[in-house]
Amino acid sequence: MSILWVILGFTLLVIGGEYLVRSSVALSFKFSISKMVIGMTVVSFATSAPELLVSLQAALSGSPAIAINNVVGSNIANIGLVLGVTALVGSIAVDASFYKLNWPVMMMFSLVLYYFLKNDGVLTAIEGGILFLGLIAFLFILIKNTKKEVIAEEVDGTLATVSNFKIILWLFIGGVALYFGSEWLVEGSKDIARSIGVSEAVIGVSLIAIGTSVPELAASVIAAAKQEKAISLGNLIGSNIFNIGSVLGLTSLVKPIAVTEPQILSSDIFWMLGFAAVLLPMIFIPKRMQISRFKGFFLVLGYSIFMVFVFMNSNA
Repeated sequence: MSILWVILGFTLLVIGGEYLVRSSVALSFKFSISKMVIGMTVVSFATSAPELLVSLQAALSGSPAIAINNVVGSNIANIGLVLGVTALVGSIAVDASFYKLNWPVMMMFSLVLYYFLKNDGVLTAIEGGILFLGLIAFLFILIKNTKKEVIAEEVDGTLATVSNFKIILWLFIGGVALYFGSEWLVEGSKDIARSIGVSEAVIGVSLIAIGTSVPELAASVIAAAKQEKAISLGNLIGSNIFNIGSVLGLTSLVKPIAVTEPQILSSDIFWMLGFAAVLLPMIFIPKRMQISRFKGFFLVLGYSIFMVFVFMNSNA
């Protein structure tokens, strides 16, 4: 029965996230917000809603390990699984903004998160506020430095003509689906963790993290297979920054998140830092400014080793 709740939870999160993105973009057009700003802020925030609801639900229901490792695991999956599999389908070009802005900011957010958690074992409301304000500052710089035409094609212009009734209906569907999806996923995952004898941290960094990364993976692989504008490295890095700044930042503002599982700080977060750090030399060696199929294979292999390591440690 727990597996059924998890599957239903995943399904509702995908549906809820899709409707929330549509309604948010349509609503933004109603307020005459430019496509550039919609692409950089509204869409980014809406696509992080599943992770936010899952982490918030986990923290409020007394499972802080799931709240933290949902983000840690999602950030690992975005690079090792999503980027790796997409590169296996077709090489990904990297632009200069990666090493000039996106990668340094991602590393800074990751290291600051590690410091906050290591310092006293709790992500407090003040620390969450700092992360969220850092995200706002990053978005401001990003919007200022990004040309309008780069983002314009990422936002569906047909949503500008959607009726107010449809927007309200989409918001309602998205909100309800995300609420019940996050609740069922967290409760089902906790039951599975208890039944197979692994910690909630392991479930958070594996099952839940992969589940909340499935929409990005599907979209990336389809785009690459069609040889259309595939997901950019910058967008994935941005997603990782958003996960830390908005998901953990906002969740800890509602309720401080305590580190209850030692492997979060002794192992999991170092895997997240490692996957983030390896991207810099990877884009320069051996072929510059490209994530090739070979590099994609290396990332997927690394992710597979991480998953084996997580479950071996959980049974130790």
